[in-house]
Amino acid sequence: MHTHRGDIQTPAFMPVGTAATVKALYPEQVRQTGAEILLGNTYHLMLRPGAERIERLGGLHDFMDWQLPILTDSGGFQVMSLANLRKLDEKGVTFRSHIDGSSHELTPERSIDIQKKLDSDIIMQLDECIRLPAEKEEIERAMQLSLRWAERSKTAFNNAPGRALFGIVQGGDNNELRAISAAGLKEIGFDGYAIGGLAVGEPQIVMFKVLDEIIPHLPQDRPRYLMGVGKPDDLLGAVERGVDMFDCVHPTRAGRHGHAHTKFGVINLKNARHKDDPRPLDENSPNPNCRRFSRAYLNHLTKSEEILGAMILSEVNLAYYQELMSGMRLAIENGQFADFANKTREGWAKGDMAAL
Repeated sequence: MHTHRGDIQTPAFMPVGTAATVKALYPEQVRQTGAEILLGNTYHLMLRPGAERIERLGGLHDFMDWQLPILTDSGGFQVMSLANLRKLDEKGVTFRSHIDGSSHELTPERSIDIQKKLDSDIIMQLDECIRLPAEKEEIERAMQLSLRWAERSKTAFNNAPGRALFGIVQGGDNNELRAISAAGLKEIGFDGYAIGGLAVGEPQIVMFKVLDEIIPHLPQDRPRYLMGVGKPDDLLGAVERGVDMFDCVHPTRAGRHGHAHTKFGVINLKNARHKDDPRPLDENSPNPNCRRFSRAYLNHLTKSEEILGAMILSEVNLAYYQELMSGMRLAIENGQFADFANKTREGWAKGDMAAL
């Protein structure tokens, strides 16, 4: 993907900078992991510090000192999952802030306006995301409402120069409704197409089944973005099915809880077996922090709840995610994706004790 702030190689993973920061990392550290685009969150930023304030201060890129592309989500998911006393109707959603109880309204038009004020490079339509499992009637109601909001979002976007607008396919785990949603979005016309409403409680097998069904309905010449996903095996399986873009809080959240993602799978540094282990996480990793610190030291930091432990492991995890994406890109380019996927899964299955 090409933007005026830089190119984005796909498949791509976007670290999540919810409140204008990727937790526990400096912007340059995030960039050094290989990230070419970040995600910012409309809901959180509209509540604090406020979209208008960020606009006055030069936009989100200057505010957080990230000069590469930024994608902002619409805020719809957070309204549905975090906000108190929310009320949804055809116009939009009114809700009370989870921070101070203040009242707010989020409509398709307001969501687009906020994202423009943030100076986002890729803007998302407002949609209604419901949790699974749900009754078909409820899934269809939310899907149809999201389609109508998609049309209003496109009108409000008004072909803003230098920006892209993505539509969001809804329809839960119902293939028929997903196909209707995809057809409606294609008729409206978007720069990219996101797949929403997954990773909301359903098993991985259900998510993959939905992807198998919906990917053929999406344009071949536009990016496909699976929202809110996921763990490394989710990314690998989704790329196999044709997904181009991902975002998830998991790698940094896992780091803050003492979990390191490596080619050996997940290493839980809280486990007592690491407290006398002088080995690094991975002595052959391209990431210096994987080679630099012993497992014993990382166990100590994690058990002591030292901030440095969260910083190191968050960086390690984001670097591994970018290494995984880079490996997938190279394998695709060389026509060796199946072999890469098999070897990667074999490494995860062997576990870190295989390195002894």
